[in-house]
Amino acid sequence: MPQAIECVNALVDEFQQRRPIRAGSLIITLYGDAIVPRGGTVWLGSISKLVEPIGINERLVRTSVYRLTRETWLQGEKVGRRSYYSLSGPGRRRFEQAFKRVYHGTQPPWSGQWTLVLLSQLEVLRRQKVREELEWLGFGHFANGLLAHPTLSRRETLAVLQELDAAEEAIVMRTEALEPLASRPLRLQVRESWNLDELAGHYQRFLTLFRPLWKALNEENHLDEEACFIARTLLIHEYRRVQLRDPQLPDELLPTAWEGRNAHQLCRNIYRMIHHRAENWLDRHLETAEGPLPAPGPSFYRRFGGLEQ
Repeated sequence: MPQAIECVNALVDEFQQRRPIRAGSLIITLYGDAIVPRGGTVWLGSISKLVEPIGINERLVRTSVYRLTRETWLQGEKVGRRSYYSLSGPGRRRFEQAFKRVYHGTQPPWSGQWTLVLLSQLEVLRRQKVREELEWLGFGHFANGLLAHPTLSRRETLAVLQELDAAEEAIVMRTEALEPLASRPLRLQVRESWNLDELAGHYQRFLTLFRPLWKALNEENHLDEEACFIARTLLIHEYRRVQLRDPQLPDELLPTAWEGRNAHQLCRNIYRMIHHRAENWLDRHLETAEGPLPAPGPSFYRRFGGLEQ
């Protein structure tokens, strides 16, 4: 059985071997997981110190933060010779949308209704663009020109189509709920329309990466604070990457043995076990213009169904 520190080192090695290294994506993970709960603004030098052990040097941090600022994820402020960065307004909205599903994996019961969008009246190139945007929101392709979503309302869908300047040409319908809610043909259609087999493969990869750490932590939970911070950051980073691919379908439409449930449970269990020592590390290494970052707010301790303070 490998020790927990060996598992953390293996996770760092795996991250460093990827090309290109997605430093900007990891920095967004760091903001969402560690910085936003503590006020949201931090000195650029603090970020460099935190991610250097993961294989991201100061130059790459500066380049990535500059790019994230241009892409309206971050906004900066200079105080003396130091630069401090926080999520911008658009960045915070994107963060809230993406991270809510990471920390709160439960879905409300499904009504059995569907929102259908028929795009056959759109010109071909515009139809493709609108379809891609709707698929990013979790719509599945049911038939030629027909997209479906089990939980997004007709009103929410029309608002999206208006933003895409396609509301006048698309047809939006709402189905009635039927019994049974998820018949065998419907489950097969869902599996095909959302490519659940591919998504299951991404969840399986996450499970393969982090199960050794969970087993090692149960054998000897002696990771120091820095290692706990690194493990927590990579845990949420990898889980978030899979979540961005997940359309968040109702439980009733998913396979009985769904890898996504196991992945959420594993992520929750590891996070609960190491979050406190990671917070201690952040207490000593994150700075604002006024000094150390404040303690996490109450919402932080509601993650994964409740964390010990």
